Amino acid sequence: MLRYSKADDVKVLVDDLISSLGLFHINKERVFCLRSKGSKTRNVAARIHPFPKVYQSALDMKPFYVIEVISEVFDNLSEVDKEKTMIHELLHIPKSFSGGLVSHTSSFESRVEAYHRFFRSRLP
Repeated sequence: MLRYSKADDVKVLVDDLISSLGLFHINKERVFCLRSKGSKTRNVAARIHPFPKVYQSALDMKPFYVIEVISEVFDNLSEVDKEKTMIHELLHIPKSFSGGLVSHTSSFESRVEAYHRFFRSRLP
């Protein structure tokens, strides 16, 4: 059975990444982090879920995003790989913060690496 719980440790990392990397188009207050347990997947560490636009419209709500970390995979990653994974998920959020998602491009992973180098260069 799949279970979800708040992932406060991931939220701290995500908020730090948003600030440190200057991803100011991302509204930290509208990004939530959950940890799932019981997933059958073994090759996905995290995924991002936008709040569907049809619900945004029907409920007159602004966009939200949920970053889900798959406990069985994510929790076993090194700190570096956790950082890269969260950068990857954050890069799926468009500059318009519209509730949509940015697709993978040929340069997607090189952008993750560049952002990660910058993030690590700022650590004491």
